Amino acid sequence: MGEPVDRARVQAGLRLIARGLEEIAAALDGPAEVGEEERTARVIRDWGRRGLRKEEASALFRRHGFAPQTTGGWTRGDWVEIGDDGLRYLTAKSHEWLTGHDAGQHEAEQEEGS
Repeated sequence: MGEPVDRARVQAGLRLIARGLEEIAAALDGPAEVGEEERTARVIRDWGRRGLRKEEASALFRRHGFAPQTTGGWTRGDWVEIGDDGLRYLTAKSHEWLTGHDAGQHEAEQEEGS
């Protein structure tokens, strides 16, 4: 029991647990719950073009039903970048995705109204 902790294995295990919990939470979503795509759109709308501290970004993701670590995944996927000031900013990729998402929503609403 006196062996050092393998931090990489512990981190990997915690990430697996977090993903599993995310799946369980998604399974509990009822029909009134919004899906991941809409929650993503809401994050981008709320974030806007302002820079957020790490804690603020984590809180924003949590408020929309995402794990606070989602910021890291979005950074690796080029959806978020860290500015020279240390703040997190949404990239053009994020804003372009939202524009496409909102255009698709508008088209779907028009088709329903026809």
